[in-house]
Amino acid sequence: MELNQVTVPCTDYAASVEFYTKLGLVQIVDSPPRYARFESSAGSTLSIHAAEEAAVSGAATIYFEVPDVDATVAEIRSRGLEFDSEPVDQRWLWREAYLRDPANNRICIYRAGENRRNPPWRMRA
Repeated sequence: MELNQVTVPCTDYAASVEFYTKLGLVQIVDSPPRYARFESSAGSTLSIHAAEEAAVSGAATIYFEVPDVDATVAEIRSRGLEFDSEPVDQRWLWREAYLRDPANNRICIYRAGENRRNPPWRMRA
């Protein structure tokens, strides 16, 4: 099984399309005002689907791994997006920075490398 598609709610279609485009994803489906799909440089896809404001109560967290968190954060900022936090090394051995999309979904720009799948505390079969 390979996870390659995530769909998140949006409350403002145009603002969400603009956000994910500025984030660096390429829009591949445009079906306003309810649905859009984007593709990452690695080929995975992310979609937005219109939802009522009340239905977005449990905002999702989406993780995008990049080779250099600091450089990517600087590049995204240059496109006009604001971050909730600066890049920081976490105790779980990931470097992370967070921002939010227009529907309040959390976006994590991170680098984990080998520690994503094989941290020192990984359970052994």
